[in-house]
Amino acid sequence: MDNLPQDPFILFGFINMQLRDNYQNLDELCASLDISREDIESRLAEHGFVYDAVNNRFY
Repeated sequence: MDNLPQDPFILFGFINMQLRDNYQNLDELCASLDISREDIESRLAEHGFVYDAVNNRFY
């Protein structure tokens, strides 16, 4: 995850942009970028963001 933004709000925007523009779901994004879904979800959850699979984005 060293290549991802460290700031949680920038990470939130980056992940949502990637999900919107390039990936059908979070698992596909994580596999493509070789990152752990659990790590992304926990980092964003620390700041109140949760993944909504229906809308394919973090809120």
